[in-house]
Amino acid sequence: MKDTLKEDVLFLILKVIVFVILVVVLFLFVFGIYRCSDNMMNPAVRDGDLAIYYRLQKNYNSSDVVVIEKEGKKQLRRIIAKEGDKVDITEEGLIINGYLQQEREIYEETLPYVEGITFPLTVGKNEYFVLGDNRPNAKDSRIYGIVKQQEVKGVVITILRSRGI
Repeated sequence: MKDTLKEDVLFLILKVIVFVILVVVLFLFVFGIYRCSDNMMNPAVRDGDLAIYYRLQKNYNSSDVVVIEKEGKKQLRRIIAKEGDKVDITEEGLIINGYLQQEREIYEETLPYVEGITFPLTVGKNEYFVLGDNRPNAKDSRIYGIVKQQEVKGVVITILRSRGI
């Protein structure tokens, strides 16, 4: 009876070790976790929220929220335009391929920054134009320009709120 109990405990410990290794491998190579440290994606993502993102997807669409690494820092931004799209930001707002955009989840005007890049521009192969949802305060492609595909770390699949607000 003692041998059976000992074998059961060892088998349970082995199961726990295998499970922990599986979770570690998944979050090292397949999924990632990013803690948002600014309000540039407010109200969709707030300071302190956790974003779980999928690393293996490499074909992104407009309106996808992605984790990018720009200037040595990770950040969350929304893809606005992809390969072949012509982007223009004027006093009227955001214009993609000649059409003024009416974004449902954006509550602020999209205006160009004085110190940013010049418009119009055409997004090249394996490149994306990204914007923060908090348009008046976001540091995004209007400042640093196009984001290359290798700078995109993954697409956000879920947001975990850090507080009940």
